[in-house]
Amino acid sequence: MSSRAPAAAVLAAVMLLAGCARSVGPVERLGGKAGSYGATATGSGTGVPSVVRRVPTSDKVVFLTYDDGAEKDPRFVELVRERRLPVSMFLTDSVVGPGYGHFARLQSVGASIQNHTLDHTALRGLPYAGQRAEICGQQDKLKSRFGIRPRLFRPPYGTYDTTTLRAAADCGVTAVVLWRASMGDEHLTYPKGERRLLPGDIISVASIGTTGLTLVERTQRALGEIRRAGLRVGRLEDYL
Repeated sequence: MSSRAPAAAVLAAVMLLAGCARSVGPVERLGGKAGSYGATATGSGTGVPSVVRRVPTSDKVVFLTYDDGAEKDPRFVELVRERRLPVSMFLTDSVVGPGYGHFARLQSVGASIQNHTLDHTALRGLPYAGQRAEICGQQDKLKSRFGIRPRLFRPPYGTYDTTTLRAAADCGVTAVVLWRASMGDEHLTYPKGERRLLPGDIISVASIGTTGLTLVERTQRALGEIRRAGLRVGRLEDYL
């Protein structure tokens, strides 16, 4: 049996209890703090990727993002195709396992494929070599599977440090993507800042539900809140 199998099982249990969308504090600058929780991009001009949880735009758009790759419901592919949803999938190799074909189908109907590390390891505090191996290793996997090396990267649990930014830059990443709103089972939540959707918000939709709702149902609930806010779903890669 692969050594990854028990690790993946433990990871699934942890994500089921706590959810992947666990972020930390405000957006950080290399060597400092950003001015506000909703800060758009930091790191520009420093040789490291920008860190974003909300895109600076006056367009009435928000962005749907999904982590890990644990749920592989073919009905989600149909939803993306029918609604022409420009979703962003941040994939972890040890979670996706043999299911890359599902995400190839998602890519074929308009989803973008992005990096979420090889093994969903919390990166903050790890040595440079370990962080680089997690990020670059998944870049290589996604290149071999999809023919692309993603520009966008989401650190597991939303935690990172200056070493993460340096390693990500060396792996070809141009933006580290966090989130301002989370979609669990029932409704959108906002850890800090305004408790409503704002133009440019990045939404993290949980890959694994806790109340029996499918990924399609959770996405439909998110779309309802987006519609009621007078917003639409934009393609994140067009703005970063």
